[in-house]
Amino acid sequence: MNEKQRVIRLQPRGPADNDLKKMDLDPADFQSDLPEQTIHVYYEDEGLGLSVGVWTTTTMQEAFGPYPGDEFMWVLEGQVRMVDGEGNQTLVEQGETFCIRNAIPISWKQEGFLRKFYMTYAGPNASTPEISSAEGGVRLLRAAELEHDMQKMESTEPLVIVGEKPLQHDNILFTNDAGNMFIGMWDSTAFDSQMRPFPWHEMVQLLEGQVTITEADGSEQQFEAGDAFFIPMGTVCKWQTSGYVKKFYSILEVEADKA
Repeated sequence: MNEKQRVIRLQPRGPADNDLKKMDLDPADFQSDLPEQTIHVYYEDEGLGLSVGVWTTTTMQEAFGPYPGDEFMWVLEGQVRMVDGEGNQTLVEQGETFCIRNAIPISWKQEGFLRKFYMTYAGPNASTPEISSAEGGVRLLRAAELEHDMQKMESTEPLVIVGEKPLQHDNILFTNDAGNMFIGMWDSTAFDSQMRPFPWHEMVQLLEGQVTITEADGSEQQFEAGDAFFIPMGTVCKWQTSGYVKKFYSILEVEADKA
């Protein structure tokens, strides 16, 4: 089994509980004094432009400019204000989940310490689009709001169900400009699925319930509400739940010859 194709549990301080590395920073990237930033990358595919990990920063403000990629984030500690060219601010507080559209003109303004889980996609061969406004480019995922527009799913893809078909709903809040990254909320009644290769990259923030994921070698991991994990494309696994589950997700689809 490819060591990169394993289910990865995300932990706020890295897998060794304090395994974050100090980052080398470029003063040109900031309009403030240099902060101290640390990172642990759980999964990275440089050829694809995909990175998943945990990141921290102290007080700072980034230089204003195009945001470097499409990004899904869960704020574990602290809060941040995203500031556009007109001075409009979007506040994201501790415990909230949000996403940012690639290339919108915006600045990250940080007061105090922040820690986040993230999944970033920035295709290395893609040209940066020219976007004149940040309007609508920062989106907060709020379960109570997304529930109003949940749509019943006719298919259980990517899961092939064993036994009774569950009732599942989905609400895609964000689709990137490239049309291959999808962020939203999904829920399901209890189900058991077949062992099969996972068809895309996915980061999950589990909101309710429990899920047990078993891989091809028989290893199991159980995830509960409040956990986050990442499944690389091609990971052979099956899912099992004994009751209702709900998740925020960030999915990146990749053509098979580019995986």
